[in-house]
Amino acid sequence: MRSIRPLLMAASAVAALTLTATACGPTEENAGDKPSAPTSLNPADKIKIPEDLKERLKEHGIDLDKWRDGEWKNWDRDKWLREAKDFVNPIIEDLWDPDRMRDAERPDKPVEEEDISGDEGVTDPTPAAVKAKAVAPKYHGNAAEAGKVFFDGPEGSMVCSATVVQDPAHPGKSNMVWTAGHCVHKGQKGGWYRNIAFVPSYNDSALPTSDLEKATREQIAPYGVWWADWVKTSDQWIAEGASTGGAGAPYDFAVIQVTPEKGGSGKSLEETVGSALPVDFNAPAVPKIASMTATGYPAAPPFDGQKMFQCQDKPGRLSLKAEQPTMYRIGCTMTGGSSGGGWVAQGSDGKPALVSNTSIGPATAGWLAGPRLGPEAKAIFDEVSKKYAGQ
Repeated sequence: MRSIRPLLMAASAVAALTLTATACGPTEENAGDKPSAPTSLNPADKIKIPEDLKERLKEHGIDLDKWRDGEWKNWDRDKWLREAKDFVNPIIEDLWDPDRMRDAERPDKPVEEEDISGDEGVTDPTPAAVKAKAVAPKYHGNAAEAGKVFFDGPEGSMVCSATVVQDPAHPGKSNMVWTAGHCVHKGQKGGWYRNIAFVPSYNDSALPTSDLEKATREQIAPYGVWWADWVKTSDQWIAEGASTGGAGAPYDFAVIQVTPEKGGSGKSLEETVGSALPVDFNAPAVPKIASMTATGYPAAPPFDGQKMFQCQDKPGRLSLKAEQPTMYRIGCTMTGGSSGGGWVAQGSDGKPALVSNTSIGPATAGWLAGPRLGPEAKAIFDEVSKKYAGQ
């Protein structure tokens, strides 16, 4: 979650949702009865870069062959792609090895109560803190749609939470993931993050952190690593978003279309994990919602980002600016790293649906706020769905 004011982290951390970079190590061998990743393919065979995009990237001085060899680490302003049309995310196999995944930090910063302009809109009293509860392993049996998004920024390797969602263009075979805008794009002062990948049921067995140093990639990512083919976030987030002050938070959402890092099985993400949530863009107003459940991998102290947690609470309203949509707010002690994690409530049809995602929270970690999904969110969702409808 992003804070409204900076949170000074230890030297190894970056911001409230980011993770620090670590050296890449060799890929571990398959682990016994764990679901194994499909047969490896050449990265160049996995993502086809359209010729017009190649030309636009050349205008930025980007050579895709060199990109895979480490040029992606060049964060010069002119090479930090910002516009939606310039998004590119070539697969770099085995980049996200166990060490790199384990050591990633968070990308946002906490919020202070005095930074909230509640008098400009409808804001309910600050909710009482709700202690986050550990999700029982195996996570796949209790929250199969949930996982972590990994990505790289100028500060190093970072992490957020995310949710597998249904794709109306591919019933039962979705490759779509929902997360926060600040987990894919820096906002007004930067561009798209790089090497964006989703890992469903990260650390599925809830191994102790001490054991993760010896864990194989298949233990940490039993359902594979899924790279972003395409990402879409709101124009408002790109124009206004910031890691402090809550700017852009009411539009802090994103949709990711993914593809397996190592192809061969032919199964979609939804088929692989066995589940996906519908997204409700007409969720009931706050007074009509009995409770919401937020899921994520909190990474700021007292958490370390290696285990999944949930908070359940009746939502209230949070207004940052009167002219912008009012956000949902719940009591929750989850910290940075939980950003982008899905909020589930009874949808307009009476069934569980994703109605929001973690966006911001205070340094005191007593509550979380997420955007209410409306026409802007539906527009980016529909655009991604339609882009891949014939594939």
